[in-house]
Amino acid sequence: MPRTAPSRPAARKPARPAARAGGLDPVTLEILWTRLIAMVDEAAATFVRTSFSTLVREANDYAVVLTDAEGRSLAQNAVSIPSFIGTLPATVKHFLARHPAHTLRPGDVLITNDPWMGTGHIHDINIAAPIFHRGRLVAFAAVTSHMPDIGGQLRNAGIREVFEEGLQIPILKLIEAGKVNPVLPAIIAENVRVPEQTMGDVWAEVAACRMLEERLIALLDETGIDLGALGSEIRGRSERAMRAAIATVPSGTYNYVVLHDGFEERIRLDCTLTVEGDRIAIDYAGSSPQLPRAVNVVPIYAFAYSAFPLKALLCPDVPNNEGAFLPISTSAPAGTILNPRFPAASGARGMIGHMLTPAIMGALSQAIPERVQAPGSANSSVTMTGEHKGRRFAVVNFLNAGQGASAGREGLSVISFPSNLGNTPIEVMESLAPIRVTHRSIRKQSGGRGRRRGGAGLSFGFDVASDSPVLASFIMTRVKVPPPGLLGGQDGAPARLTVNDEPIDHARHHVLKPGDRVLMETAGGGGYGAPEEQPAAS
Repeated sequence: MPRTAPSRPAARKPARPAARAGGLDPVTLEILWTRLIAMVDEAAATFVRTSFSTLVREANDYAVVLTDAEGRSLAQNAVSIPSFIGTLPATVKHFLARHPAHTLRPGDVLITNDPWMGTGHIHDINIAAPIFHRGRLVAFAAVTSHMPDIGGQLRNAGIREVFEEGLQIPILKLIEAGKVNPVLPAIIAENVRVPEQTMGDVWAEVAACRMLEERLIALLDETGIDLGALGSEIRGRSERAMRAAIATVPSGTYNYVVLHDGFEERIRLDCTLTVEGDRIAIDYAGSSPQLPRAVNVVPIYAFAYSAFPLKALLCPDVPNNEGAFLPISTSAPAGTILNPRFPAASGARGMIGHMLTPAIMGALSQAIPERVQAPGSANSSVTMTGEHKGRRFAVVNFLNAGQGASAGREGLSVISFPSNLGNTPIEVMESLAPIRVTHRSIRKQSGGRGRRRGGAGLSFGFDVASDSPVLASFIMTRVKVPPPGLLGGQDGAPARLTVNDEPIDHARHHVLKPGDRVLMETAGGGGYGAPEEQPAAS
């Protein structure tokens, strides 16, 4: 149960005077930066330990971020999901637009799962808590996580409107001045299949925010540091480093088109990337129109997975915060798959959003071919719900795939890229759902050949062991269009999904009967460079 922040002892005298903007020496800055990271990591550990679902504990499908009073990111937990790093600060800004700073009070907690203001689909619940120090708003603690269930239909690429996907939570105060709004938890619990797990994770998010609040206030009391000045220094250094890194890329306009599994037609992502001095602009004009399916990607998510590969390629060693993203802009015409209009469904937005990283890599292969990598495959998943031995269950299990190869190395096998999700352990799967795993192994030779070979996908089989039918929903990527090779590399093997040895449509919901055999095989990554260029084995 959430609680208000505990009373604290009187503040100690600061160990040193408050820092002024531009007045932090490198040693002090490094110490303070490290402490910020440690605080956010401790808050993340709190979330993992108090959460109820495997999506947090096993799949790592969450993030914790500290922002300043204006919603600009300062620090994130070390194993965050890349998309969440890009979306959470924007969500805090949306919270502030609805609830301006002067209306917030200590003990407030804001909540939403609005796709356009959150992470791109309603299955993630975002919360943020304002942090006050000596009566002044100084920061926000923010957490987002994929929920065990959000009601509606099971997450699936074939859903046509957001109304079918589950409960929509507009921007509201879950807790106001330390007092829980009892109506909202009751509404959420009434609309989800596993209320104990879902609300357990929501309260765990609150606990993480409280932990981050306590640790930040202790730092401010101890050091007397001006968090605004510290944030400006961190962001400024990161921005300058990112701009310097962009300036090393030859100026010009580069284009690359990604084709992906579609429905009646293939989905087209048209990426035009313009490097101009120390700035990069990405235009997705020419991409497919939005679809009456759940693969649409809202702008907040499109930006996150556009900025991530640029940061990873060009400036990986500099602290990750808002400053590093200021030199990057994205745009897509309204009504397209990367800027859909409400009420577009977006529950499976990762199927397309994860393809933005290969689109950008492909464009930059014309400018910096030695630094990019070939396309791979996004995560796949199976969601199941039903009753077994009188107990209702609802679980989501993730399966990773093959990463594309690069000039320097082969692609990694069975990895979550560009996301950061974990493969759900077999023991966890079998303990939470009535299934019996028959095998889980690497799909050898599924990576595309090349000078460097793409990573291999995963082969995963299970039997339904329930005492009644089970409703299942699959998200499978790269079934029709395999991950292509880059610069002469060959394609990876496509994904495959069968039930009782018969291929099934992954964009539909399926009722599995006791004894049914399911096989999920994820795609292999594309190869890099022509195969005849492959170095001889040592």
